Amino acid sequence: MKIKGLKKAVACNLVLFAASFASGAQDVVTAVHGTIEKLDPATKTVVVKTADGTEHSMQFVDKTAVHGAQAGEEGTKESFHGLKEGTEVVAHYTEKGGKATAVEIDRVGKDGLKGTEGTISKLDRPGKTISVKMADGTEHTFELTGRAAKDGGKDIGEGTEKGTKVVVYSSEKAGTDVAHFFEKAF
Repeated sequence: MKIKGLKKAVACNLVLFAASFASGAQDVVTAVHGTIEKLDPATKTVVVKTADGTEHSMQFVDKTAVHGAQAGEEGTKESFHGLKEGTEVVAHYTEKGGKATAVEIDRVGKDGLKGTEGTISKLDRPGKTISVKMADGTEHTFELTGRAAKDGGKDIGEGTEKGTKVVVYSSEKAGTDVAHFFEKAF
């Protein structure tokens, strides 16, 4: 009986360990839309200030992707990877132990990724597409990046997508509009 109980306890602990390991293996990505308040290339840190005044500080790493930045600005003292203070961005980051790490920063607005406003007519996350109906009645379909399919529009509840007003931030690649991020329009 004692061995049977011990086997049960060991099996239970193994299941709990495996579950905690699996949940830790997938980092949760959070996105914030704001303006770069501070940028320090020496320490590879960026502070993004959102419209409500909240400041989010995060580290750049070698794998941090930057989209929509001007290539010619990469080497200037005022910029880092084509970004500079005052730039409007959507920053995607993970957090571990209270430390935020930028996984992707999308420059949006003027001279960045194009923002398209409209109403969702179809959102297919598994198929990585979003279709948006414009004010003039035309419909536009975008391919979603993997991150956009997974993390874009997190505040849009499943089953309520259709009819939601959104802004889709995209670039063009080989004649296809690719959405890097989308969010509710306010």
